[in-house]
Amino acid sequence: MNTDLSIFHLITEASFVVQFVMLILFTASLVSWTFIFSKRKELNRAIEITDEFEEQFWSGVSLSELYRKLAAKDFEPEGIEKIFLAGYKEFSRMRLSGNVEPAVQVESAQRVMRIELLRELDRLDEHLAFLATVGSTSPYVGLFGTVWGIMNSFMGLGNVKQATIATVAPGIAEALVATAIGLFAAIPAVVAYNRFSTRLDRLTGRYELFVEEFIVLLQRQAHSK
Repeated sequence: MNTDLSIFHLITEASFVVQFVMLILFTASLVSWTFIFSKRKELNRAIEITDEFEEQFWSGVSLSELYRKLAAKDFEPEGIEKIFLAGYKEFSRMRLSGNVEPAVQVESAQRVMRIELLRELDRLDEHLAFLATVGSTSPYVGLFGTVWGIMNSFMGLGNVKQATIATVAPGIAEALVATAIGLFAAIPAVVAYNRFSTRLDRLTGRYELFVEEFIVLLQRQAHSK
């Protein structure tokens, strides 16, 4: 009787259904880690850009000068920069069109910024749903593989005259590996999802606060002439 209980042996000796479940979980884990690293980099970049922009915005530079500076960048603006550019561009366009009430100018800029803000949040939220799905379903997928493997092990006892621990242990161990892999896929996904969701919520608050503060400045500028 083969008593090799190494992980590799348990995986290779598992039934086809259990191996298929393990393959799904391994794939989900691999994709999750890919999204985790990319999302971490993306959020770090968004926060860094926000910090740099807010420092410039409140440094006393004029809005028109800041607009020209950002519009002339060699690479495409990101995050909060795009929200500012969209709002100021719309505000300037409405002012130059003539015969437009100050309140209408500001409201138009606010709508454009809200649209751009939602686009940025939608972009940053991408793949978080996948992490949440992996985190919530992987344990159950692994449990399905375990139940299937244990069921096969007990069905195999019908061909054995005397059942002992040594008889059923390999089959049960093979089945339990599926649960372990399910947890291996789920735990990092859940931790990453919670962490990224918290950071995204904070970034959303900063974006929304900036829009409100920027609107106040535009209202002053709209009534200045």
